[in-house]
Amino acid sequence: MERSCHPLLRGGRREHKYSHGFSAAEMESLASVCEVILPPLPVNSLDATGKDGQTNKAIQFFHETSGSQNSIPEEVAELIVKRGFFEAVILVRVVLNILSTRLGTLLLCGSLCFGDKWPFFNKFSQISLEKRERVIQRWFKHWFLTPIRLAFVFLKFLCLYAFFSQVNGDAENPTWEALGYQVGTDDNLSKDQKNRPLQKGVVETIHENEPALLQTLKQKGLKVTAHPNEYKIECDVIIVGSGCGGGVAAAVLTNSGQKVVVIEKGNYFRSTDYSMLEGPSMNQLYEKGGIFSTLDGKMMILAGSTVGGGSAVNWSACIKTPKFVLQEWAEENKIPLFSTPQYLSAMETVCERIGVTEKCKQEGFQNQILRKGCEKLGLDVECVARNSTECHYCGSCCFGCRTGNKKGTDSTWLVDAVDRGAVIITGCKAERFILEENKHGGNRRKKCLGVIVKSLNKSITKKLHIEAKVTVSACGSLLTPPLLISSGLKNKHIGRNLHLHPVLMAWGYFPESNSELKGKHYEGGIITSVHKVLSNEFNVRAIIESSALGPGQFAALCPWESGRDIKNRMLKYGRTAHLFSMVRDQGSGEIKHEGRISYKFGKSDRENMKAGLRQALKILVAAGAVEVGTHQSDGQRIKCEGITEEEMEEFLDNVYAAEGPKSMVENWTTYCSAHQMGSCRMGVSEKEGAVDENGETWEAEGLFVCDASVLPSAVGVNPMITIQSTAYCISKKIAKSLAKTL
Repeated sequence: MERSCHPLLRGGRREHKYSHGFSAAEMESLASVCEVILPPLPVNSLDATGKDGQTNKAIQFFHETSGSQNSIPEEVAELIVKRGFFEAVILVRVVLNILSTRLGTLLLCGSLCFGDKWPFFNKFSQISLEKRERVIQRWFKHWFLTPIRLAFVFLKFLCLYAFFSQVNGDAENPTWEALGYQVGTDDNLSKDQKNRPLQKGVVETIHENEPALLQTLKQKGLKVTAHPNEYKIECDVIIVGSGCGGGVAAAVLTNSGQKVVVIEKGNYFRSTDYSMLEGPSMNQLYEKGGIFSTLDGKMMILAGSTVGGGSAVNWSACIKTPKFVLQEWAEENKIPLFSTPQYLSAMETVCERIGVTEKCKQEGFQNQILRKGCEKLGLDVECVARNSTECHYCGSCCFGCRTGNKKGTDSTWLVDAVDRGAVIITGCKAERFILEENKHGGNRRKKCLGVIVKSLNKSITKKLHIEAKVTVSACGSLLTPPLLISSGLKNKHIGRNLHLHPVLMAWGYFPESNSELKGKHYEGGIITSVHKVLSNEFNVRAIIESSALGPGQFAALCPWESGRDIKNRMLKYGRTAHLFSMVRDQGSGEIKHEGRISYKFGKSDRENMKAGLRQALKILVAAGAVEVGTHQSDGQRIKCEGITEEEMEEFLDNVYAAEGPKSMVENWTTYCSAHQMGSCRMGVSEKEGAVDENGETWEAEGLFVCDASVLPSAVGVNPMITIQSTAYCISKKIAKSLAKTL
């Protein structure tokens, strides 16, 4: 039966009553903060004007609009409660409450709250906009106000993100015209608009109630029995997660004759369901709506949360596991798999199935800049293979590929699985694995019998009790460890050794007058070129690629110096290119509880990151940028016209990858991560890893891990091919072991 499109992806912003629970006093303070972060400005006070020096309607509107309008404070309050850590919510609400009183404002703002009428000092919302801006600028700079500063960094991020990513009922944001931003058109959509490749095998609990769910599960060929508090389902293999690991495992194991059930927390979207709208897409397709950070707030995390997982929203880059990494894993980590012909063959099989192509017929704006800058400097630049056709010119694959050209697991491996009888149950969250004492002896103390699953649809109260011969956790490096721990596993490596491929970005502004470089930064393939930054020993210190930033992400990550400055930056959005420096991190993090990530850099990570960031800035300058900068909180940037080599070197000397107390005292910068690996790494024994070479947990027989968390360390390149190839090998071994039991 044809389903209607999910409204949050196809329509505008949500229409609902806000449930943030903030008091009127807190909301008054919050609105006054949002107004400072993005203030109304006098017409013609910004750098950009319309034709003949007159301000056109769109730019005039942009001057006058404010962060306190269009329910932005309410959106921010809801995001704080929904996406923030408990500690962050408490901190923000305490600060807002203090600012809602005259005495509290005097304490935090000093003489800037003084007025000329009784009682001669004002609460924060009563201070003039100019003085409020000076207060916040001071908070951003003074180390002794670190808790206050952290609260306002969080508020700044959420305010700007909400303002520039929200859309109205017509799926539009009225500021986008001034920014020169246009959401892609429908010109290149796939012809078969009604095709849902997974329809015959998918059960979408978001659309079901309890009686209907029971019937639907049976219609999909599952053996289901109803009990007072649960539905009991029997199958051969249960897989939790449908991304790069789970999708491949589902196809391989179904092909071996097993009845496979896949559980996915996210929802299912065909290509034409994707809206290409930043706010709704991030909310529906990413873990925590894309607003997900480490506990210290220094690193923003992007992780897919939909059918297809990260493969549905990643940037298409298909790079095989580097040879030196395979050698390291085979020799130093003593995992022979990575030196076998089977692994090399798996990479070829994966590339063939997801349609990897080596060439790109037309590069987008940012990749043109990367290539041009490298060529000017005499640096090597390589083409990046993609799981799409050579003519794929989509800059919004991070919001789901609406053209259907990108081949994620949702349009490849999962289709193979469904065609052979697999069932995918969406909108469900695994609560725990079912473990019992292993009565058959052996090396593993426990045996896994399946998984307990809860529907996220509140109208379905019964849980799913799914029993299987083999259980596979493939919900990624951020969710597999907490799930294993909540199920009772104790191995010390579960949740540790988390690698994030930290990223820092450099930006360069290229005005329209630079006619050699065509297009906008959000157009064209996101990653089609890469430059490797080498050490004197020819080791790779960092890689430089281009990024994808919607207006909301762009604004949220920009340094905030003043309201006028952030508006001027946004007017340059379309022609501001971003190149990022990414390192193969030697440091690592920990995730024991869902959503709570701690992370520490290794000794060489910051220096390698700095080397990559310096190189990215040089590339931007060589390509013709008129201004370049970083995301340091002090707004570090430099005008390029007429600059001497000595001046540029002096500027580059102040580029750093901050960590530790200094970053909080002086400046800080926000890191990003789109790759998470290693949190349940393979090891030759339970003293060395959480799982063995076959992906089976050391503690529980029949419980396997088949996602990026099993990788022994960071890959150093975009990891999709590595994850899928490893999953292919693990699932082949599982299939072989199941065949022996028949």
